[in-house]
Amino acid sequence: MQRKAAVFGSTGLIGSNLVQLLDDNKNYSEVFAYLRNSEPSNPFNKVKFVELNKDFTIGKGVDDVYICLGTTMKKAGSKEAFKAVDMDLVVDVASKAYDAGVKRLLVVSSIGANPNSSNFYLQTKGEMEEKVKSFNFELVAVVRPSMLLGEREEFRLAESIGIWFFRIFKFIFVGPFRRYRGIEALDVAKAMIQLALTSNGIIIVESEVLKQIADVYQ
Repeated sequence: MQRKAAVFGSTGLIGSNLVQLLDDNKNYSEVFAYLRNSEPSNPFNKVKFVELNKDFTIGKGVDDVYICLGTTMKKAGSKEAFKAVDMDLVVDVASKAYDAGVKRLLVVSSIGANPNSSNFYLQTKGEMEEKVKSFNFELVAVVRPSMLLGEREEFRLAESIGIWFFRIFKFIFVGPFRRYRGIEALDVAKAMIQLALTSNGIIIVESEVLKQIADVYQ
């Protein structure tokens, strides 16, 4: 039986890859891509664009919800604004998904996420994880990628420097540092779909294992 999916953060690096993969995936009959901006041209076959506003809803019949929402401190402008997107909005989506009868929730977090961290970014991600894990879905999959590799529409200087550093000095990310290796956004998207199709329970998956899962995606 084919599934229906909803993707939040569908224009981001991981989300845009997810939309493309889900559109091509034979296990899905319909994909709802939620956007905070104006609707783009639609080159897809199974994708419908939905406005992500304060009154958004998740329709009955959606099986899997993929949450790839996130911003930066620079773009948000304050800790409160950052938290409103990276935690509050994510939890709101999870709550509405649960109320709509969604079976599986897959959420992008970050390597090092910890609610007790002294780092505000990692603390926020950790708090978000704890909240989404409290919902009784058949599957709650939290993916924790390290540095994302891939072409963004917007230029981020710090990330560009980090990606350059990783590609040049990739050889140093071995042993205990292996978990911090960069990962292609496409591989994260592949792994998330593979997890949705094969897993149950509450799971947390970091970059190294995400790559292994992505390699078996078909």
